[in-house]
Amino acid sequence: MSGRARITVFSAAATLMTATALLPLVSPVVWVFQATLLLTVQSAVGAATRRVPLARPLTVAVQALTALALLTLSFAHRQALFGVVPGPDAFRHFADLFQQGTTDVGRYSIPAPASDGIRLMLVGGVLVIGLAVDTLAVTFRNAAPAGLPLLALYSVAAGLSDGPSDWLWFLLAAVGYLMLLLAEGRDRLTRWGRVFGGSSRGSARSAEAGGPLAPARAGRRIGVVTLGLALIVPLALPAAQGGLLGGLGKGTGSGTGGDGTATGVNLLVSLRDSLNSVDDRQVLSERTDGTSSGTYLRIVSLDDFDGITWKPSDRRHEALPDSLPDPTGLGQDVRRTEVTTRIAAADWYAQSWLPMPYPPSGVRVEGDWRYEPVDMAVVGDHGQDTHGLTYEVSSLEVQPTAQQLAAAPAPPDDLEREYTALPKSLPSVVAKTAREVTAGSASHYQEAVALQNYFTQTGGFTYDTTVQVGSGFEAIARFLRDKRGFCVHFSFAMAAMARSLGIPARVAVGFAPGTQQADGSVSVGLKDAHAWPELYFQGVGWTRFEPTPTRGSVPAYTLPDSSGNSVPDPALPSRSTSAGPSTAPSASESCSAVDRKNGGCASESPEAAVTPGGGGPGTSDVLAWTLGGLAAIGLVLSPLLWRVRRRAVRLGGARGHALPAGAREHAEGTDPRTGAPPGARGGPAVRHTLAVWDELTCTAWDFGILPDDSLTPRGAAARIVRRGGLTGEPAASVHRVANAVEQVLYAPHPYPAAGLAADARLVTAALRASANRRARLRATFAPRSAVRVLWAASARWTETKTRLSTAKTRIHPRRGTGHPRGQEG
Repeated sequence: MSGRARITVFSAAATLMTATALLPLVSPVVWVFQATLLLTVQSAVGAATRRVPLARPLTVAVQALTALALLTLSFAHRQALFGVVPGPDAFRHFADLFQQGTTDVGRYSIPAPASDGIRLMLVGGVLVIGLAVDTLAVTFRNAAPAGLPLLALYSVAAGLSDGPSDWLWFLLAAVGYLMLLLAEGRDRLTRWGRVFGGSSRGSARSAEAGGPLAPARAGRRIGVVTLGLALIVPLALPAAQGGLLGGLGKGTGSGTGGDGTATGVNLLVSLRDSLNSVDDRQVLSERTDGTSSGTYLRIVSLDDFDGITWKPSDRRHEALPDSLPDPTGLGQDVRRTEVTTRIAAADWYAQSWLPMPYPPSGVRVEGDWRYEPVDMAVVGDHGQDTHGLTYEVSSLEVQPTAQQLAAAPAPPDDLEREYTALPKSLPSVVAKTAREVTAGSASHYQEAVALQNYFTQTGGFTYDTTVQVGSGFEAIARFLRDKRGFCVHFSFAMAAMARSLGIPARVAVGFAPGTQQADGSVSVGLKDAHAWPELYFQGVGWTRFEPTPTRGSVPAYTLPDSSGNSVPDPALPSRSTSAGPSTAPSASESCSAVDRKNGGCASESPEAAVTPGGGGPGTSDVLAWTLGGLAAIGLVLSPLLWRVRRRAVRLGGARGHALPAGAREHAEGTDPRTGAPPGARGGPAVRHTLAVWDELTCTAWDFGILPDDSLTPRGAAARIVRRGGLTGEPAASVHRVANAVEQVLYAPHPYPAAGLAADARLVTAALRASANRRARLRATFAPRSAVRVLWAASARWTETKTRLSTAKTRIHPRRGTGHPRGQEG
């Protein structure tokens, strides 16, 4: 194996060994076998193009096109021409897959499922890094900088993973890089031969005794120092927290480290992406033993508001008890019903928090789970998630009355202080709007109902999932001004406004009630992802409200004539039927769960809705496909067209023919022995003779007889006759053309030969007749001699660089190149 081939193998091996650091992030790990196969093909193409040889930029371009074709074949073959030529649809499909991958990365905990989007990001990333490493280490023969893309690949994995085997992945990546360095060093030493230098006798004796040479010792020392720095430097840096969800993915433990708190921003971005998902995949399937046809499934609450976003508080977790205590603030006089819900999570849904009805009273679940008592949430420990999990939750269906909520006493001071805290940076319009909306309310309960009705009925708000989640101090003020958003905006705004009124509030994230199925179960899909505010009332506890129009269900205790008990004050907007900018009914009356999932809600997100009308391709699509198809056909047939054109030029005359380098000085009219013009040697007859010989040798090359520049024309003709199995007149034709070439190149007085083009056509017909069908097809559609186009491009590139370098030297001559002092030129 040559030195460059060895470096090619080690560069691919180093990339794959570094890519193993990504294995803990995704399950199953079959993607690594796909990446290995594609990287092997990409590296082999690079090795083949370097043997041609091509210019370095052309080699990189060929490898990049190969990688694109391989990715197209693997991920977008249905949208591509012939399965490998990407068109507009294929690139759109790649964009959709990449968007899906980024969404999945933000949604799932470690290990994430190997969805098509995530696989595209992994395999495509490995190919890109492999191309960068191969380009630096092999094409440009500089392996040391190849460590930068390898470091980038490893850093992505190290920043996301936090497992006990991280040291193993680092060791594999480091070994792969050192192997690449040593392979390049060995190749350099081999090309230099024996090392000469001013070494001491001791060093010479060491080399003679088989000891390591100085370059080898230096390489080992560099490797040791690099490994040491890579191991020591991370100890001085802050630990990277989180997983694929940034905070959702972290496991929990009993120590003082991270407790698996969710990152609010990632939670909410993931929620928005779920709502906008075109594919409403089933996330959970639930079955309740009570009369409820679907409940809110709560994941976690966001109670820490810093003015920019809401996020969970960082609290300690404890072992999951067999039975859970009553929720904070729930009195004995409030009606409650205990229900049992059996929940099954989809195989692809990997969430580290357990979706449950609130408040839970008991959880039966297998695996490593821990309990957070303040939020009454259950979170996975050390990578535990809901992947394909089936569990059972006992919960309380709390049914307070409007009178109980209106008569609620003041909450405890510490609870009120924690859950009514607002940052000073919150725009004043938030509190001002809250006071205006709740003017005339006699209790916190009436204020809460007024806020809910303001968002769902009287405020003129529109539900729209295309609006960004938003962050910054002006996000809520902007939402109150624009009056457009989705559940995140509504819940955030109502919780902040409630706090400004002195009502303890927080935001819950989870799923709204799903769709009833024929078998009695309830299907919860991606578009059921939801956020809602929870307000605290002493004696009832944390109570759900629903300010998002056309989503979820409005609680019964906020509606008029609730259970025959006391109702909200008649002055509240919810009782008004005459005034107000909007009289739209509540979500429970206007948009059922089935209508919502079928796209029947008027305010459904434009990104999630299906556009009515014809679904056929437009004129632009047809034109794009036509042009793409013609371009692909032209690309496939370009070698054939080039050979037909060159054959016509060579056999039809001498115009446009470039002479071989060895005969250029003869044909251009210079005798190499005398320097005098050789008469007819530069005329059209000479050019035609050389062109016919060029065509004959190219035809033989197309049929598998490789050219050998070390042979004379007579020796080359004998080789063509022997390898092509030619006899009779075709063999004589080959020798006649070769004799004519020797005449025009070497004879003192060359004479033109007639019928050379006919001889070349006769040889072509004989070679075609003696070849099998496969050889004939290859010679026609994939002629080997077409590589001369790439040779010509490479030569022109080199010539262009030389001219540019010469011009630069003339413009900026080097200093210090004058004659020595005291001498004259």
